Parts: sequence; C-alpha cells; structure tokens
Amino acid sequence: MTKQNTLAIGLMTFAMFLGAGNIIFPPFLGLQAGTQYFPAMLGFLVTAVGLPALTLIVMGRLSHSQQLTAALPKPMATGFWVLLFTAIGPAFGMPRAVTVAYEMGIAPFASNDLLLPFSLVFVTVTLLLAFQRGKLVDYIGKVMTPLLVLLLAVLAISAVVSPISPMTLPSAAYQHQAVTQGLIQGYMTMDAIAAVGFGWVIIKTIQDKGATSTNGLFTSTVKVTLIYAALMSACYLAMAYVGATSSAVASDATNGGEILTRYVANLFGLQGQLLLAIIIVMACLTTTVGLTNACAEYYQQTFNAPFSITATIVCALTGLLANFGLDQILQISLPVILVLCPVAIALVITALVVKPASSQRAIFVAAVSVTLVFGSIDTLHILGLIPAQWESTLTDFLPLYAAHASWLLPCLTTLLFSFLANVSLGNRSKPVASTPAK
Repeated sequence: MTKQNTLAIGLMTFAMFLGAGNIIFPPFLGLQAGTQYFPAMLGFLVTAVGLPALTLIVMGRLSHSQQLTAALPKPMATGFWVLLFTAIGPAFGMPRAVTVAYEMGIAPFASNDLLLPFSLVFVTVTLLLAFQRGKLVDYIGKVMTPLLVLLLAVLAISAVVSPISPMTLPSAAYQHQAVTQGLIQGYMTMDAIAAVGFGWVIIKTIQDKGATSTNGLFTSTVKVTLIYAALMSACYLAMAYVGATSSAVASDATNGGEILTRYVANLFGLQGQLLLAIIIVMACLTTTVGLTNACAEYYQQTFNAPFSITATIVCALTGLLANFGLDQILQISLPVILVLCPVAIALVITALVVKPASSQRAIFVAAVSVTLVFGSIDTLHILGLIPAQWESTLTDFLPLYAAHASWLLPCLTTLLFSFLANVSLGNRSKPVASTPAK
C-alpha cells in the first residue's frame, strides 16, 4: 500500500472515531483536572486511545474482523455482532450523533425547531457518502478530515497562544488520583467497542488498497493505527487544554459542549460559534458515515444482505429515532453498550494471547462468560441500580469496582487458568515416545 493511501486511511480512521462526544468530553475533564492536567491526560490517553489502538492492531493481525469471534459458538458470535452493530448504529450511536449535531451546530442559530428537516438532510448525506464505498477514503480521508483537523487546529492554537485564564486548582476527585480518574474517564468513552465495529471498514479498505497478504495487512494496520493514535491524542490534549484554561468563562459549566460554546464565543464571537458548529456537524457526519458502512459491511458479509438496502434501513431508522423516542431507546440500548464494551475488550485481550480457533473454544467462552457476569455488575453500578447496602461489600470484595472495571481481574484470571489447563491437557494427550530395547 502506498504512503499516500496509508495516510488517507489513517485520516479516515481518525475522522470516523472523532464524533461530537470525543470533542466535547475532554474540555470538561480539563476543567475538573486544572493544574493536574498532565497526569489526568496521561491516564486518559492510555484507555481512550490505547485500548482502541490495541483493538485495531489485533483486528489487523487476525486479517478479518469476524475472526475475533471465530472460537465462539456460532449463536454466541452472531449475537455479539448483531447487538454490537445495532447498539453503535441505529439504536444509539447514530441517532445521538444526529441530535448532537443539531443541538450544537444548528439549534443555537435557529428560532424554530428544525430537527426533522435537519435529520432528513443529515441522514440523506450520510447515505449518499456511504454508497460511495470505493471513494470513501477520498471523501473522508482526503477531503473532510484535513478540513476538520484544520478547524480544530485553529481552536487549539488560539487556546495555547491566548488562553482565557490560567489553570485552576483541581476538583476533589483529581487532587490525589488524577491518573486513576483519567484512566476511568478514558475507559468510559467506550471507543474500544467502536474500534471493533469500525474494524470491518478499516480492514476492508486496507485490503482494497492492495495490502492483501497477512503480513502486509498487519503492517499497514499498524501504520494506520499510529496515525489515528497520534491525531486523536493531539485532539484530546488540545480540547482538554481548552477546558483547563476556561475557568474565567465556564467555571460553572456542567458539560464540555457548554465549555466550548462559551470559550469560542469569548475568543471569536459569532465567527467562533460558526466555527464550532461546523466542527461538530462534520465530526458527527464522518462518524455516521463510518457506522453506516460498518453495519452494512457486516450484514452483507454475514447474511448476504445487499449493501444498499441495509445502509438505507440503517439511515432510515437513524433519522426516525433521532426525532421520536430517542430517550426511550437510550434507556434500552445504553445498558447493552455498557455490557458489550468489556466483552469486546475481553475478546481482544484473549485473541492477543490465544489464536482464535475452534480448538481454543473453551478459553474464549470462559473469558467471555466471566466478563459478561462481572460486566453486568459494572453496568448496574454505572446506572445506579446497585442497592445502597451492597455498595460497601462490593467495593471491598471486587477489585476495581469503583473504577467500573471489576470484570478485568476475573477475566485475566480466567484466561490464565484456562490457558494453563489447555496447555496441560495438550501435553497429556501427546503420545509418549517408546524407548528402544537394548
């Protein structure tokens, strides 16, 4: 694969990950971290960028996204992928992107409710770009992403050259545990699950550009991932710095979107608000295009469903749910995503140390099952459904429970014992060589 194509796919990967949430989340973290900005961001980047990057590299090593679940029983594997693409696609990720694009990009300048016409236009443009599968890299990687990076650079450079205020003291949570808080917040972005979904598009795009051999695909995936990781890290650092230096205008802000709106309005006035609106709308559009392609690619490869029909259904459902019943859909889909995220990471970790094959089925099933149980506990914790009288007991007996990652140690322990048991059984099954008689 040429260097130009590698760069373009790297830019495309960055753009697909860079949704509105990735832009508006770091400023709030920066505001809370204050003078603890650097240790907080160190922890944040490990999980917010490191986990998705590891996922993409493992996917490239497997040569095909579906190999990630090759060792699981077929019903379990199919159920995982269907739930994943439904949750990050038309049931949660895409409708949220449409509504965020409207609320931050259009609503501040509109006197009437224009969500319905906006959503129709937005999903139509998404569908048209998704249909151009062969030109996806050209549209996103070579045109939209460089413009998006330029707009973000203008905002970041302005914040560095002329910060509104100095960094203030950190909030209580960041005073003594800044790195830990950063790790937790980075994990909660759940980009690792997005990496599993986007892997379908990224791997297919790399193969279409000429990297067809196993080694070539893996090497190209690593290069693409490094480009994504560098750009996403720079974006996170810049947006968090904006938040860390915004106390003069946003000390009482409750979310990153509010911080950014006040910040750019103070620096640039109406022009700044227009700049922010363009950034948000473009970021949401690149994400919905990537998710549409990922969903349609999966259903085409797995069920032989026509790409155009699947993409149309995904976009139609997205437009519908963006206008009607989104709150109810979020209540149903958010728990699914919270459970799927640790399961996806567990699969990636297992595939990193064990080759996904039917002979290793017991290891994969054990790791996924244990993660599912403890991940469900974490989900109930995040949603505030754990009875108050149980909180202290779970905190004492489940490591990382407070960090919403109580699944991690049981998963790693299960993986270790399953691997050792598998090796032991394998050694026992080998025939013992006979000793020739003297």
